[in-house]
Amino acid sequence: MNILIVLGHPDSGSFNHAIAEACKERLLENGHTVIFHDLHKETFDPILEKEEISRDGLADPVIKRHCEELLSSDGIIVIHPNWWGQPPAILKGWIDRVIRPGIAYKFEEGDSGEGVPVGLLKAKTGLVFNTSNTNAERENLLFKDPLETIWKNCIFDFCGVKQFDRRMFRIIVTSDLQQRKIWLEEVKEMMDQYFPKAVKEGIPEGKLFE
Repeated sequence: MNILIVLGHPDSGSFNHAIAEACKERLLENGHTVIFHDLHKETFDPILEKEEISRDGLADPVIKRHCEELLSSDGIIVIHPNWWGQPPAILKGWIDRVIRPGIAYKFEEGDSGEGVPVGLLKAKTGLVFNTSNTNAERENLLFKDPLETIWKNCIFDFCGVKQFDRRMFRIIVTSDLQQRKIWLEEVKEMMDQYFPKAVKEGIPEGKLFE
């Protein structure tokens, strides 16, 4: 399968990067093709200009490539920290520019855009890994876990990706190396659960595209 991984964190030494490496490693071991984007390393431009807003808007070659990769993906994995209950700005910009009308979703002919969208993505599974320094009780009771709503309802379900799972690792700032190793094993177990080895014997070598 083709699996798209999108990482949004500015620090190359972050636990978010460790999660991304764990995902890549296990997916390749399982024989999958991995398309990986570290948005900060690539200096992805998050600004959506007015010329690009409409379905037929002018998109530059970088965005066209991202859209093509999104459309070809059988699974999508997103990794980012919880910043103010939202993805970091660079990842929000990726959502704005890549999860486009006509690419990820559409409205029925004659619909003004007020109706129920039709998801266009062929991916069956969407996974999200988040990190946080807020405890679970405070997150759920006070903030209502907005990231769950954003990714599950507003993005993946909206675009036709019905199988969704998400893990929030906390509290990062006080976690030690042993705890982080345990978390990374959980990440690998999720790769095995949702993207298992294609065959039990003669597993093909995975491929990585960055």
